[in-house]
Amino acid sequence: QYRVGQLYTISKHSHQESEKGEGVEVVKNEPHEDPVHGPGQFTEKRVHLSSPTRTPSTAPASSPRSASTSPGLADSRSLQCSFLPKFSIYIETKYEDNCGDSENIFHSDKILGDHEVSFLDIAFDEIPERYYRSLEDPRFFSSAKTGRGPLREGWRQHTRPIMCSYKLVSVKFEVWGLQTRVEQFVHKVIRDILLIGHRQAFAWVDEWCGMTMEEVRRYERETQEATNELIGLVAPTISVSEVEQPTATHSAPASAPSTPLSDEAPDFLAPPKTRPRKKSAPETLTLPALRERAGAE
Repeated sequence: QYRVGQLYTISKHSHQESEKGEGVEVVKNEPHEDPVHGPGQFTEKRVHLSSPTRTPSTAPASSPRSASTSPGLADSRSLQCSFLPKFSIYIETKYEDNCGDSENIFHSDKILGDHEVSFLDIAFDEIPERYYRSLEDPRFFSSAKTGRGPLREGWRQHTRPIMCSYKLVSVKFEVWGLQTRVEQFVHKVIRDILLIGHRQAFAWVDEWCGMTMEEVRRYERETQEATNELIGLVAPTISVSEVEQPTATHSAPASAPSTPLSDEAPDFLAPPKTRPRKKSAPETLTLPALRERAGAE
Protein backbone atom coordinates (compact mmCIF):
# COMPACT_ATOMS: atom_id res chain seq x y z
CA GLN A 1 0.00 0.00 0.00
CA TYR A 2 2.81 2.41 0.81
CA ARG A 3 4.53 1.83 -2.54
CA VAL A 4 1.29 2.60 -4.38
CA GLY A 5 0.60 5.62 -2.18
CA GLN A 6 4.15 6.92 -2.60
CA LEU A 7 4.07 6.74 -6.41
CA TYR A 8 0.63 8.33 -6.54
CA THR A 9 1.52 11.13 -4.12
CA ILE A 10 4.82 12.07 -5.80
CA SER A 11 3.18 12.19 -9.24
CA LYS A 12 0.22 14.27 -8.09
CA HIS A 13 2.29 16.62 -5.94
CA SER A 14 4.89 17.16 -8.70
CA HIS A 15 2.11 18.09 -11.12
CA GLN A 16 0.53 20.51 -8.62
CA GLU A 17 3.86 22.25 -8.03
CA SER A 18 4.75 22.61 -11.72
CA GLU A 19 3.97 25.47 -14.04
CA LYS A 20 5.21 26.97 -17.30
CA GLY A 21 9.00 26.81 -17.29
CA GLU A 22 9.31 25.46 -13.75
CA GLY A 23 8.80 22.09 -12.12
CA VAL A 24 9.94 18.46 -12.25
CA GLU A 25 10.54 16.96 -15.70
CA VAL A 26 10.63 13.17 -15.93
CA VAL A 27 13.45 12.10 -18.26
CA LYS A 28 13.47 8.33 -17.61
CA ASN A 29 11.22 5.97 -15.67
CA GLU A 30 11.92 2.37 -16.51
CA PRO A 31 12.44 -1.09 -14.95
CA HIS A 32 15.84 -1.59 -13.34
CA GLU A 33 17.74 -4.63 -12.08
CA ASP A 34 19.68 -3.83 -8.90
CA PRO A 35 22.64 -6.16 -8.18
CA VAL A 36 21.82 -6.21 -4.46
CA HIS A 37 18.07 -5.72 -4.10
CA GLY A 38 16.84 -7.25 -7.34
CA PRO A 39 14.20 -5.93 -9.76
CA GLY A 40 13.01 -2.37 -9.29
CA GLN A 41 12.53 0.95 -11.04
CA PHE A 42 15.03 3.58 -12.21
CA THR A 43 13.89 7.20 -12.47
CA GLU A 44 15.74 10.26 -13.74
CA LYS A 45 14.22 13.71 -13.30
CA ARG A 46 15.28 17.29 -13.91
CA VAL A 47 14.19 20.07 -11.59
CA HIS A 48 13.67 23.29 -13.56
CA LEU A 49 13.91 26.57 -11.63
CA SER A 50 12.90 29.93 -13.05
CA SER A 51 14.88 31.63 -10.28
CA PRO A 52 18.09 30.32 -8.62
CA THR A 53 16.88 31.64 -5.25
CA ARG A 54 13.70 29.55 -5.28
CA THR A 55 13.65 25.85 -4.40
CA PRO A 56 10.46 23.99 -5.36
CA SER A 57 8.98 21.84 -2.63
CA THR A 58 9.31 18.79 -4.87
CA ALA A 59 13.05 19.02 -5.48
CA PRO A 60 14.61 16.70 -2.89
CA ALA A 61 11.56 14.46 -2.72
CA SER A 62 11.58 14.00 -6.50
CA SER A 63 15.32 13.84 -6.93
CA PRO A 64 16.94 13.71 -10.40
CA ARG A 65 18.18 10.13 -10.12
CA SER A 66 16.62 7.38 -8.04
CA ALA A 67 16.43 3.60 -7.98
CA SER A 68 14.01 1.52 -5.93
CA THR A 69 13.16 -2.16 -5.60
CA SER A 70 9.66 -3.28 -6.43
CA PRO A 71 8.95 -4.96 -3.07
CA GLY A 72 9.56 -1.58 -1.44
CA LEU A 73 12.45 -2.81 0.71
CA ALA A 74 15.04 -0.25 -0.36
CA ASP A 75 15.30 3.04 -2.21
CA SER A 76 18.13 5.42 -3.04
CA ARG A 77 18.03 8.93 -4.47
CA SER A 78 20.75 11.38 -5.43
CA LEU A 79 20.55 15.02 -6.45
CA GLN A 80 23.17 17.18 -8.11
CA CYS A 81 22.91 20.81 -9.13
CA SER A 82 24.16 21.88 -12.57
CA PHE A 83 25.20 25.39 -11.46
CA LEU A 84 26.63 24.29 -8.07
CA PRO A 85 28.99 21.38 -8.80
CA LYS A 86 30.12 21.14 -5.16
CA PHE A 87 26.55 20.66 -3.91
CA SER A 88 24.97 17.19 -3.68
CA ILE A 89 22.26 15.33 -1.76
CA TYR A 90 22.08 11.55 -1.30
CA ILE A 91 19.11 9.83 0.36
CA GLU A 92 19.02 6.11 1.10
CA THR A 93 15.73 4.62 2.29
CA LYS A 94 14.59 1.35 3.85
CA TYR A 95 11.10 0.36 4.95
CA GLU A 96 9.97 -1.87 7.80
CA ASP A 97 6.65 -2.84 9.37
CA ASN A 98 7.26 -1.20 12.75
CA CYS A 99 6.88 2.17 14.48
CA GLY A 100 10.47 3.33 14.00
CA ASP A 101 12.27 1.35 16.70
CA SER A 102 14.92 -0.33 14.50
CA GLU A 103 18.46 0.76 15.34
CA ASN A 104 21.17 1.09 12.68
CA ILE A 105 18.90 -0.38 10.03
CA PHE A 106 21.39 0.63 7.30
CA HIS A 107 24.32 -1.25 8.88
CA SER A 108 26.55 1.45 7.47
CA ASP A 109 29.69 3.16 8.74
CA LYS A 110 28.20 6.44 7.46
CA ILE A 111 26.03 6.83 10.56
CA LEU A 112 28.93 6.35 12.97
CA GLY A 113 30.36 9.82 12.31
CA ASP A 114 28.77 13.23 12.67
CA HIS A 115 25.04 12.55 12.40
CA GLU A 116 21.70 13.23 14.04
CA VAL A 117 18.77 10.86 14.50
CA SER A 118 15.44 12.62 13.99
CA PHE A 119 11.94 11.19 14.41
CA LEU A 120 9.23 12.62 12.16
CA ASP A 121 5.62 12.58 13.32
CA ILE A 122 3.32 13.26 10.36
CA ALA A 123 0.46 14.28 12.65
CA PHE A 124 2.00 16.52 15.30
CA ASP A 125 5.30 17.88 13.95
CA GLU A 126 5.06 21.47 12.71
CA ILE A 127 5.33 22.28 9.01
CA PRO A 128 5.80 25.69 7.34
CA GLU A 129 2.54 27.61 7.58
CA ARG A 130 2.38 28.25 3.83
CA TYR A 131 2.07 24.49 3.20
CA TYR A 132 -0.65 23.80 5.75
CA ARG A 133 -3.99 22.49 4.42
CA SER A 134 -6.74 21.58 6.87
CA LEU A 135 -7.96 18.79 4.56
CA GLU A 136 -4.46 17.26 4.71
CA ASP A 137 -4.12 17.40 8.50
CA PRO A 138 -3.91 13.81 9.86
CA ARG A 139 -5.25 15.05 13.22
CA PHE A 140 -8.62 15.71 11.58
CA PHE A 141 -8.69 13.52 8.45
CA SER A 142 -10.77 10.34 8.46
CA SER A 143 -10.64 7.86 5.58
CA ALA A 144 -14.01 6.76 4.20
CA LYS A 145 -12.52 3.65 2.52
CA THR A 146 -10.21 2.37 5.26
CA GLY A 147 -11.57 3.95 8.44
CA ARG A 148 -8.07 5.19 9.33
CA GLY A 149 -7.69 8.48 11.15
CA PRO A 150 -7.87 10.88 12.75
CA LEU A 151 -4.45 10.32 14.36
CA ARG A 152 -4.36 11.03 18.10
CA GLU A 153 -1.47 11.59 20.49
CA GLY A 154 0.57 8.40 20.80
CA TRP A 155 -0.78 7.00 17.51
CA ARG A 156 2.57 5.38 16.65
CA GLN A 157 2.30 3.02 19.62
CA HIS A 158 -1.28 1.78 19.12
CA THR A 159 -2.17 2.27 15.42
CA ARG A 160 -2.32 -0.81 13.16
CA PRO A 161 -1.36 -1.36 10.39
CA ILE A 162 1.79 0.75 10.65
CA MET A 163 5.12 1.00 8.83
CA CYS A 164 8.17 3.23 8.98
CA SER A 165 10.28 4.83 6.26
CA TYR A 166 13.91 5.06 7.44
CA LYS A 167 16.06 7.60 5.58
CA LEU A 168 19.80 8.19 5.66
CA VAL A 169 20.33 11.73 4.35
CA SER A 170 23.78 13.01 3.34
CA VAL A 171 24.23 16.63 2.24
CA LYS A 172 27.46 18.13 0.92
CA PHE A 173 28.09 21.78 0.14
CA GLU A 174 31.87 22.07 -0.16
CA VAL A 175 32.20 25.85 -0.12
CA TRP A 176 34.44 27.12 2.66
CA GLY A 177 32.75 29.55 5.02
CA LEU A 178 29.20 28.53 4.04
CA GLN A 179 29.30 24.74 4.30
CA THR A 180 27.79 24.19 7.76
CA ARG A 181 25.09 26.83 7.42
CA VAL A 182 23.91 25.67 3.98
CA GLU A 183 23.99 21.97 4.90
CA GLN A 184 21.89 22.62 8.02
CA PHE A 185 19.41 24.61 5.96
CA VAL A 186 19.10 21.82 3.36
CA HIS A 187 18.51 19.21 6.08
CA LYS A 188 15.67 21.34 7.44
CA VAL A 189 14.13 21.72 3.97
CA ILE A 190 14.29 17.95 3.40
CA ARG A 191 12.64 17.32 6.77
CA ASP A 192 9.78 19.69 5.85
CA ILE A 193 9.35 18.04 2.45
CA LEU A 194 9.20 14.55 3.95
CA LEU A 195 6.58 15.67 6.46
CA ILE A 196 4.44 17.35 3.81
CA GLY A 197 4.69 14.43 1.38
CA HIS A 198 3.76 11.77 3.93
CA ARG A 199 0.90 13.88 5.34
CA GLN A 200 -0.48 14.09 1.81
CA ALA A 201 -0.03 10.36 1.20
CA PHE A 202 -2.09 9.68 4.34
CA ALA A 203 -4.76 12.28 3.52
CA TRP A 204 -5.07 11.12 -0.11
CA VAL A 205 -5.47 7.44 0.83
CA ASP A 206 -9.04 7.26 -0.51
CA GLU A 207 -7.72 8.32 -3.93
CA TRP A 208 -5.04 5.62 -4.27
CA CYS A 209 -6.18 2.83 -1.93
CA GLY A 210 -7.21 -0.20 -3.97
CA MET A 211 -5.10 0.68 -7.00
CA THR A 212 -2.90 -2.10 -8.35
CA MET A 213 0.75 -1.48 -9.20
CA GLU A 214 -0.15 -1.55 -12.90
CA GLU A 215 -2.87 1.05 -12.35
CA VAL A 216 -0.64 3.41 -10.37
CA ARG A 217 2.14 3.07 -12.96
CA ARG A 218 -0.36 4.04 -15.66
CA TYR A 219 -1.49 7.01 -13.54
CA GLU A 220 2.18 7.90 -13.03
CA ARG A 221 2.89 7.87 -16.79
CA GLU A 222 -0.20 9.94 -17.63
CA THR A 223 0.53 12.48 -14.90
CA GLN A 224 4.21 12.73 -15.88
CA GLU A 225 3.28 13.39 -19.52
CA ALA A 226 0.86 16.11 -18.40
CA THR A 227 3.52 17.61 -16.11
CA ASN A 228 6.19 17.63 -18.82
CA GLU A 229 3.74 19.29 -21.19
CA LEU A 230 2.84 21.84 -18.50
CA ILE A 231 6.50 22.76 -17.94
CA GLY A 232 7.19 23.08 -21.67
CA LEU A 233 10.48 23.98 -23.29
CA VAL A 234 11.34 27.59 -22.57
CA ALA A 235 14.20 28.67 -24.83
CA PRO A 236 16.01 31.93 -24.10
CA THR A 237 15.22 34.77 -26.51
CA ILE A 238 18.33 36.35 -28.00
CA SER A 239 18.22 39.03 -30.67
CA VAL A 240 21.28 39.66 -32.82
CA SER A 241 21.74 42.63 -35.14
CA GLU A 242 24.68 43.92 -37.12
CA VAL A 243 26.08 47.24 -35.97
CA GLU A 244 28.74 49.05 -37.95
CA GLN A 245 31.81 49.54 -35.78
CA PRO A 246 33.80 52.80 -35.99
CA THR A 247 37.35 52.67 -37.25
CA ALA A 248 39.77 52.08 -34.40
CA THR A 249 41.91 55.11 -33.57
CA HIS A 250 43.96 53.52 -30.78
CA SER A 251 45.55 50.16 -30.04
CA ALA A 252 43.67 49.42 -26.81
CA PRO A 253 40.31 47.60 -27.11
CA ALA A 254 37.14 49.63 -26.49
CA SER A 255 36.18 47.23 -23.70
CA ALA A 256 39.42 47.63 -21.77
CA PRO A 257 38.87 47.75 -17.98
CA SER A 258 38.85 51.17 -16.34
CA THR A 259 40.73 49.88 -13.29
CA PRO A 260 44.29 48.54 -13.32
CA LEU A 261 44.78 44.79 -13.19
CA SER A 262 46.23 43.29 -10.02
CA ASP A 263 47.44 39.89 -8.86
CA GLU A 264 45.73 40.35 -5.49
CA ALA A 265 42.23 38.94 -4.91
CA PRO A 266 39.45 41.51 -4.44
CA ASP A 267 37.97 42.06 -0.98
CA PHE A 268 34.76 40.12 -1.64
CA LEU A 269 36.79 36.96 -2.33
CA ALA A 270 38.79 37.23 0.88
CA PRO A 271 38.16 34.47 3.48
CA PRO A 272 35.39 35.40 5.95
CA LYS A 273 36.33 36.40 9.45
CA THR A 274 36.30 33.74 12.15
CA ARG A 275 32.95 33.70 13.90
CA PRO A 276 30.93 31.20 15.97
CA ARG A 277 28.63 28.93 13.99
CA LYS A 278 24.93 28.92 14.59
CA LYS A 279 23.54 25.63 15.84
CA SER A 280 20.27 25.80 13.91
CA ALA A 281 19.48 26.52 10.30
CA PRO A 282 17.56 29.66 9.32
CA GLU A 283 13.97 29.51 8.12
CA THR A 284 15.02 31.04 4.80
CA LEU A 285 18.29 31.44 3.00
CA THR A 286 18.39 33.72 -0.04
CA LEU A 287 21.10 35.22 -2.17
CA PRO A 288 20.20 38.82 -1.17
CA ALA A 289 20.66 37.83 2.47
CA LEU A 290 24.09 36.42 1.70
CA ARG A 291 25.11 39.63 -0.10
CA GLU A 292 23.96 41.78 2.83
CA ARG A 293 25.91 39.64 5.26
CA ALA A 294 29.03 39.87 3.09
CA GLY A 295 28.67 43.64 2.92
CA ALA A 296 28.29 43.93 6.68
CA GLU A 297 31.56 42.08 7.20
